[in-house]
Amino acid sequence: MGANGSEVVVFVTAATAEEAERLGRIIVESRLAACANVLPGIRSIFRWENKINVENECLMLIKTTLERYPELEAVIRRHHSYTIPEIIALPVIAGSAPYLEWVRDESRK
Repeated sequence: MGANGSEVVVFVTAATAEEAERLGRIIVESRLAACANVLPGIRSIFRWENKINVENECLMLIKTTLERYPELEAVIRRHHSYTIPEIIALPVIAGSAPYLEWVRDESRK
């Protein structure tokens, strides 16, 4: 199993792969997360300002700890192009113990 309750995966959408990569570099270089995956080519359908939108976006999967989440969210908000970016943290309930230890080690202040 391996999870100790402190690891989270954070979902963030970005307008482009370039923006996602720029955010990912800031996040990992700042040790706010161990890893940020960039998944280009998603199609998002959403309501914004009372209108249905269909947009091409890029999804980021960010592996970090709950302790680092508040600062991570602040950095994403500061550097993101969206007025209200998607920033959703989900708990990791199980995983490879060595991998999760690496996430904790790389996300330390």
